[in-house]
Amino acid sequence: MSYLAAQCAVNYDTVPIYEFECRSCGARFEELVRAGETAPCPQCKSSEVERRWSTIGEGRVPVGMFGKAAAKSNAERKNREEKRQEKFAADREKRRGR
Repeated sequence: MSYLAAQCAVNYDTVPIYEFECRSCGARFEELVRAGETAPCPQCKSSEVERRWSTIGEGRVPVGMFGKAAAKSNAERKNREEKRQEKFAADREKRRGR
């Protein structure tokens, strides 16, 4: 396994999902098959199937911030929390002083 494959957690033994259309009955179905192979139609069991082009799913969008943006956001949140705690402490002292 190459260094890049190990870093990206790529598994070359995986089997992709392909979409097929049966020429006999017209059914469309997805099947896990190795590249270049076909699968029989699940409805009519015909081997006359054609691989169809499928749309590619949207890429995963990472959530959250990284690097300097994350550090800045964490610092701002920490400052807000400290100010909030100080305000709560001051309000508590006012209530006790009454």
